[in-house]
Amino acid sequence: MTRIWVINPNTTEAMTATIERCALAVVAPGTSVTGITPKSGPPSIESHYDEAMSVPGLLAAIRKGEDEGVDGYVIACFGDPGLDAAREVARGPVIGIAEAAMQTASHLGRGFSVVTTLARTIGRAEELAERYGMQRFCRGVHACEIPVLDLEANPDARKVVTEACREAVEADGSDVLVLGCAGMADMCAPISTELGVPVVDGVTAATLTVQSLVTMGLGTSKRGEFAPPPEKDYPPGG
Repeated sequence: MTRIWVINPNTTEAMTATIERCALAVVAPGTSVTGITPKSGPPSIESHYDEAMSVPGLLAAIRKGEDEGVDGYVIACFGDPGLDAAREVARGPVIGIAEAAMQTASHLGRGFSVVTTLARTIGRAEELAERYGMQRFCRGVHACEIPVLDLEANPDARKVVTEACREAVEADGSDVLVLGCAGMADMCAPISTELGVPVVDGVTAATLTVQSLVTMGLGTSKRGEFAPPPEKDYPPGG
């Protein structure tokens, strides 16, 4: 049995439940998926500060997973917070949802557009596209201006996201859409049906990437940069 933990770096249990449900829907028989909510961190991640505050709880969750023999991990936030540090800690593969979504989208057309939550997160998404070598595919990053927690609380959220996606495709001339928030994970199918283009959710893309790597017997290299971090005594709270 392959065990994958899909870690929601924020502390909102309802979002973790949605993320887990979407991941479970795509895995093969013989793969166990568990949605994990860290014990500490922000209720939503919408700023650099939020990202930084989410990392200690995320890493604590991965250390716990290592103690329990988990095979691989998904970081279910589109900022991919703590990804490099998580790869130092984990024996198996660790995949961020922005990384997986962009790479998946690059297989499906000449270019993709990202639709994220708030405009203040656009710069982070553009930065990640550059880091992952996706600049030549990423034709634009757009915001729907719905806060993360309102994706479930606002009954009009899907309609607003769909219209933002429609405008993005038309503005950028893109062939594919990437949804730029784990809280949008359950919106892919209806948006794709309405707009007639492939819509990629990073949660499912990252989950299947982890599953594939584990099936191939592959994990993050422990030679060099992603070797386990040196053991140190941290002060209380450190």
